[in-house]
Parts: sequence; C-alpha cells; structure tokens
Amino acid sequence: MTSSAISRGAVAVAAAAIATAAAAGSAAAVETLTAPGMPRDVVSDAPLAAPVERPLPLLGVMVDAGIPDGPTGSLVLRPFSWLRAEVGGGYNLISKSVRGGLALIPFGSGPSATLEAGRYFEGDANGLARRFAGAGYEDNAALQRVGYDFVNAHLGLDFGQRWFTFFIHGGMSYVRAQIHNVDTVISEGTSGSTTVSFKQDPVIRAFTPSVKLGFVIYFW
Repeated sequence: MTSSAISRGAVAVAAAAIATAAAAGSAAAVETLTAPGMPRDVVSDAPLAAPVERPLPLLGVMVDAGIPDGPTGSLVLRPFSWLRAEVGGGYNLISKSVRGGLALIPFGSGPSATLEAGRYFEGDANGLARRFAGAGYEDNAALQRVGYDFVNAHLGLDFGQRWFTFFIHGGMSYVRAQIHNVDTVISEGTSGSTTVSFKQDPVIRAFTPSVKLGFVIYFW
C-alpha cells in the first residue's frame, strides 16, 4: 500500500469521526430541550412569560383655578385608574377655603365626571374692594364677613394618566352665602327716624355655570 493511499484513509477516518461527534452533540442539544416523556425529535415550544405592567402611581398633588373655587391646591389619592379623590384648600384674596371631591375617569383618561363640595370661610372683603375702588373707598358693613359654601357638578376631559394629568372641567355650581349687617347698611342709607331690622341675616342661594382647569402631578 502506497503512502498516498494511507493518507487518504487517515483523512477519511478523521472526517467520519468529526461527523459522528457533531451528530452526537446535536442529539444532546435536542434532548435538553425535550420535556420528559416527549419524543426526542419534538422540541418544546413554550411561550415566553408576558411582561408585568407596573401599577399606576397612587399619590399626587393637584393645582387648579376656577369659579367659584378660586385657586386651589389639593392632595390626590388614586386607588384605581378610573377613580380620583382629592382634598385641599385655597385662597381668594378674602379668606381661606377647604374642598373635597371625587372624579370618575372611566377609561383612565379622556371623559370625566367630577363632584366637589367646599367652603370659603368668612373674611373681610373691604380690603379687596379698596384695591379696585381706590383710596377714597369707605368700608361697607356688609363686606366685613363674606363667605360661602359651594358644590360643583362638572363634566370634562382629562389628558394624561401615569405621572401627569391636565384637565378642563365645566358644568354647574350651587352657591350659598349668608349676608351679614344688612340692617346697618340700610339704616345708613335712610334718613330721619326710619329704622330697618332683620330677625336673621338673609341667605342667598344660586345655581350658576362654572368652569375650572388644572393639572395633577403624581409622585408615588
């Protein structure tokens, strides 16, 4: 046997050994992907786990302004994507206020319905009146104690959901105010011995259109 024939035989043996090792490795790889009891030629096709969606932030702060609310800042609680509760207070250059309410946002953002109730505590409005009327303004007894209660029923749109929401709301408000010192004001405007008195301070009630806009920033 010649040396060339021996070389060709050695090459053939080496090639056969490499092919056998590759086939054995492929079989082992398939076996590792095969569930117990499943035929070796069937590879498991289990779906990948779905990503877990992060919950929406729960707490936030809201700033808004409107009529009859005035400028208001509130703490917001959002237990569900479709429900927002708020409680806060404001200031209208006369006195401070408190307000609480609930907002329903069925789709998490977009159309919304809001119901709120609040109160502006009594304060002296003569200072504010003097700003507009000038230094010659004389205090009015009826403005010494100005305050009112209000209830808002609004429909609106809320834009944004996770960390920031901007909204515009409008609808109707019920306002109730008690007028003090009316008898003093009327007596000052009459002459002679005529006197006017009230057994109790009159109350004014009104339904009026109202609107407000604002935003919510969620921080936790």
